Amino acid sequence: MRTVRESVLDVLRARGITTVFGNPGSTELPMLKRFPEDFRYVLGLQEAVVVGMADGFALASRTTSLVNLHTGPGTGNAMGAILNARANRTPMVVTAGQQVRAMLTMEALLANPQATLLPQPAVKWAYEPPRPADVPAALARAAQIAETPPHGPVFLSLPMDDFDAELSEAEDRAGRVGAARRITHAAAPDAATVGALADRISRARSAVLVVGDDVDASGAWDAVLALAERTALPVWAAPVSARVSFPRDHPQFRGDLAPAIGPLGRQLAGHDLVVVIGAPVFRYYPYVPGDHLPEGAELVLLTRDADEAARAPVGDAVVADLALTVRALAERLPAAAAHAPAPHERVRFPEAADGVLTPLAALAAIAQGAPEDTFWVNESPSNVPQFHEATRISSPDSYLFSAGGGLGFGAAAAVGAQLGTPGRPVVCVIGDGSIHYAVQALWTAAAYRVPVTFVVLSNAKYAILHWFAQLEHAQGSPGLDIPGLDITAVADGYGVRTHRAQGAGELTKLVRDATAQQDGPVLIDVPVTTELPSL
Repeated sequence: MRTVRESVLDVLRARGITTVFGNPGSTELPMLKRFPEDFRYVLGLQEAVVVGMADGFALASRTTSLVNLHTGPGTGNAMGAILNARANRTPMVVTAGQQVRAMLTMEALLANPQATLLPQPAVKWAYEPPRPADVPAALARAAQIAETPPHGPVFLSLPMDDFDAELSEAEDRAGRVGAARRITHAAAPDAATVGALADRISRARSAVLVVGDDVDASGAWDAVLALAERTALPVWAAPVSARVSFPRDHPQFRGDLAPAIGPLGRQLAGHDLVVVIGAPVFRYYPYVPGDHLPEGAELVLLTRDADEAARAPVGDAVVADLALTVRALAERLPAAAAHAPAPHERVRFPEAADGVLTPLAALAAIAQGAPEDTFWVNESPSNVPQFHEATRISSPDSYLFSAGGGLGFGAAAAVGAQLGTPGRPVVCVIGDGSIHYAVQALWTAAAYRVPVTFVVLSNAKYAILHWFAQLEHAQGSPGLDIPGLDITAVADGYGVRTHRAQGAGELTKLVRDATAQQDGPVLIDVPVTTELPSL
């Protein structure tokens, strides 16, 4: 008779999930013992880093990732990263060990007494199988739920004594049947809905497109680009975008909408119809009151997420597959006669007078040294506008930023992204404050010789909080400066090769050399001035 462990491994193989991100504890060892050669275990030194790596891996590889955490304490350590994964809509199965069933009632040491409540509401589904025989089928169901739009993490609590339990033939077969099921999510809107939206766009005096993360995530990039070029409509990126969903060097691209109600409404002035594709309406913060839309303007949201459609404060919505909807819409619209404007020229950013690079100058130098097919991960929150101006990313599947608003994503996600796309160079641009939320990711990168190029923009402060302090009239708040950090010394201790760049030319060369090699991670520390964003 086969065991639960053997059946679980077959379920994972059938789903193509053979990389495990984890930090093992005693309650996880029964699942991991006799670890098979066709699986890969990626060790992280802290659970939030483990989830962050799995997040980047899933998003970059367009697969479902698997996480193995240590019962309640490990899940608690990982919660911030799980919240990020939910915001990023990452298909992820999070497993956590549980005490043996015989000692759950007495709440013995390491028992998680309410295991399914702990990760909520950060997960789409949380479950502890009632019998050992139910573990394989529960795992198959978890993968299906994680992969159902909107994608997101799910959680399974697995008692440690389940894995050596024997299965009957029928129980073993049930797990295999569940794993073999394939569910296609491709809901198309009816012709009347598409026709009505096409008529609204045709009648509009000045329509505009707003694209969000799910355009890139759902594979609708080409369809949206074709629609924009057919209609010659201007295109904005939704506020606080975690992905790039339209070519940023395209002449119809207008930039990023502000993440605040009043300023965003003013940016759309002059438009009478706003067509939002694959974005929430909208990702606002901070609170700056005003009109959501210009007076007289209407909005239509195209989304795969029914909850996203329901919570939008304004406008109508169509819930359907994005690529199918946009292609059908383009077929109903005539080609525009207007010519698109010429692309704007790149801006060259000089060094500051004292020799320290401005963020814009540093990012321009990084972009100049990075290969054309670079996969970018960004966690320098105060420098997002400068990053996009310098990089002008113009191809799909090329950029990640955390949609959740919490730090700790960048360094870990970059390691996972490179493991998920081993043929592409990965450059992680990160602040000196941000990197310390997941600094243990450097050890994993060094131990597994993952060739990520980390570029740390060092200004010895949480610059984004200085901006919020100005905006919220909270000057004088403590804890906004972080002097005395030496990230190169920390990285050296983890076994990462390090450099400190002083000028733009040196920085470009260091990035070019780092991205050209495949012999492990490189960290480049770059002192920069502080430039606060504006609304």
